[in-house]
Amino acid sequence: MASVVNSVLGPLPTERLGYTLMHEHLQVGWVGFQLDSTWKGQDRDERLESCTERLAELAALGVKSFVDPCPMELGRDPEFMAEVSGRSGVNIICSTGLYKEDLGLPSYFRQRSTEEIAELYIKELTEGIGSTGIKAGLIKCATGVGAITPNEEKALRAAARASKATGVPIITHTDNGSLGDKQLDLFLAEGADPARIAIGHSDGTADLKYHLNLMERGAYVSFDRIGLELMVPDALRLACLAGLIAGGRARQLFMSQDHVNCWLGRTPPRPPEVEKYMAQRRFTYLLKEFIPKLLACGVSQQAVQTIMVENPRRYFEGRK
Repeated sequence: MASVVNSVLGPLPTERLGYTLMHEHLQVGWVGFQLDSTWKGQDRDERLESCTERLAELAALGVKSFVDPCPMELGRDPEFMAEVSGRSGVNIICSTGLYKEDLGLPSYFRQRSTEEIAELYIKELTEGIGSTGIKAGLIKCATGVGAITPNEEKALRAAARASKATGVPIITHTDNGSLGDKQLDLFLAEGADPARIAIGHSDGTADLKYHLNLMERGAYVSFDRIGLELMVPDALRLACLAGLIAGGRARQLFMSQDHVNCWLGRTPPRPPEVEKYMAQRRFTYLLKEFIPKLLACGVSQQAVQTIMVENPRRYFEGRK
């Protein structure tokens, strides 16, 4: 059983993970942002200062670890993460893996076989990302709306094979809380351990049958877009979480926010009211506002501790 996880600063004993945000992002850029020489955003030093300040705020609230599952093609920068971790004192865990086809999966990877993609994942998990020497600590994969595309299926199967070969866990993106069951089908068909699988953005639906189906098969269900009320009202997230916890499922839940601190390149055009809403998002919302509401619903502090501290440790260790 693994007792360490690869952080961007090196091997980290899982007992030191502590209070963990399981799905957040320091910075993200849509594929091709590097080619836009007209974009005049924050320079690297400004982004470094901003991210360090935001994580220092989390550290002051007791957060010890920050999982940034940015896919490799969306601006992942492990050396930037390492600098932020060193300055803020917060453990950061980065990922290998590819995004969904409509917004990621560059043509180069669409031409690769499942085995070739798995080989790259394993290299980044065991040897390091590029020439940085920084090892990924988990595997990210994603699906879009309606059905899993053939290219997405290759990436999912590659993730399962890499996880099986290395013992490193998988975290996923789903759209609107859908296809998580199909993702899990593929992972299990490839022999992946469900105790090392977290189905992401499951709070995109309030369908408890969907959530329970994933849990009954051994996977974690990640409510990791908390605060994104443009997609789902937090009142529904609270009701679902309270119900699942009351039903004895606290040991298979994650909570996080999928917040992006810095955008690389231009963001899609958005109405002013949406732009204002997005500008007000922050990493501290979960701790300062949402969890107090969850406690007011009758959820115990011990259940919150289970979700935020014990579950991340068990997930990275592969314990059921």
